Order: sequence, then structure tokens, then C-alpha cells
Amino acid sequence: MKTLSSGNCTLNVPAKNSYRMVVLGASRVGKSSIVSRFLNGRFEDQYTPTIEDFHRKVYNIHGDMYQLDILDTSGNHPFPAMRRLSILTGDVFILVFSLDSRESFDEVKRLQKQILEVKSCLKNKTKEAAELPMVICGNKNDHSELCRQVPAMEAELLVSGDENCAYFEVSAKKNTNVNEMFYVLFSMAKLPHEMSPALHHKISVQYGDAFHPRPFCMRRTKVAGAYGMVSPFARRPSVNSDLKYIKAKVLREGQARERDKCSIQ
Repeated sequence: MKTLSSGNCTLNVPAKNSYRMVVLGASRVGKSSIVSRFLNGRFEDQYTPTIEDFHRKVYNIHGDMYQLDILDTSGNHPFPAMRRLSILTGDVFILVFSLDSRESFDEVKRLQKQILEVKSCLKNKTKEAAELPMVICGNKNDHSELCRQVPAMEAELLVSGDENCAYFEVSAKKNTNVNEMFYVLFSMAKLPHEMSPALHHKISVQYGDAFHPRPFCMRRTKVAGAYGMVSPFARRPSVNSDLKYIKAKVLREGQARERDKCSIQ
């Protein structure tokens, strides 16, 4: 159980309901714009290079608490070891390229290969086939087709035959297909559909009553509706915390596997 503080709100989120979404891609492809659309529905025209941004969103979905950490990574990846750690801690992935940039598409292909290789470490430890919910995202589909450098059919080949991987062409600027992309990503990850931006009520910290702990006598009664709140003071966990997170994840998956074996027997 994780205890989080947001303003006057103390939140208890079960570890099994805590997830991390990692957004990767080359520079200037619109990663931060997609994250901004997800968090607050906004688009900023001014480009600001990202070193690494960390965000946290908490949900109350019909009375159950969930936490989603979002890691918006740098397109320059100056620290390969940190990128590897980010991949190891990720539960769901968004790989972004620009439809008018062949180089950014080639970078996504390299990233997809790296994720599969890095995650194979956890697969070997848990003795299970690793499920990697992942969306390949071609951004800037609002640009003219004359600017396109990556045919849709070529991009779709990256996800063919993998039920945990999907391809979307989106426009963060026009907010085209962005909500649909997140809906499919969370569905592949077996997360509540209500985590998608369009399917919950967005509230700010000062109006976070929906996140206050309920009295004991009311805990058996589910709260109707779904609410999402961005934590304004979230900070990126330390390297040590990330390593502990990976260890705990391996242990949880191993315990789940043992329970499944017992239920089959």
C-alpha cells in the first residue's frame, strides 16, 4: 500500500494498482504534447526541450484507488543507463515518431527492439512470457500528406501479429485520435477504461473530496463514477526506489504465478 499526499488529501493506493507509463521517442516529435493532452487537455505551441519530466495522476474509479506515473523522457537520451532503468520500471509504453520524419521512425524501431531486449531480463526472472502493452504513435497527422515520410502500412508492420501492440496516427495539436489511443493502450494493459482522458471527471487538488478516505462503515459501498486528479508535487523516484520497485514487481509476478498454479491443481 502506497500513501500519497496531495494538498489536504491523503491517498492510499494499493501497490497492485500502481503503474508507470513511459513515453519515448526522438526530439521534437511531440511526446510532451501528447502527455499534456493526457493530463490537462492542452496543447502548447512553443517547443521546450525535455530533459525528463515526471508526472503522477491518481484515480478514484468506483471507489478503487489507482495511480499512474508518467515518465516523459528526453529524445537525446544522454544517459543510457537511466533510459534502461526507465524501461525496466515501465508497465505500458508509448513510442512516438513524427509522420514527416523518417529519422524519428527509425528511432522508434530501435526503441521497440531495446524495450523487448531489456524486458527479457524480467521475463527470465519470472519464467513467464512478458506482456508489453505498447502503442506506436505517429504524431502530426494534421500536416499535409505531401510532408509524410512514413507510409501507414510500413508503420503497421511494427505491430502486426502482436495483440499487445497497436499503431495510431494522431495529432496532439488537433487532439485527433489521442483519447482513442489511450483507451486502446489501457485496454491492452487490462487497466480500467476510465483511466482514459475522456472517461473520467477531472478534478483539481482543492476539490479532491472524491479522494478522501471513506469511513469504515462506508467502505463496502462503491463510489459511483470515476475521477482523476494530477498530483502537482510529484517527483521522480530515486534510482534506489526504482530498483526496489523492480524487485517488488518481480516478486509480485512470481507470487501470482504460484497462485495460478495452485488454482489449476
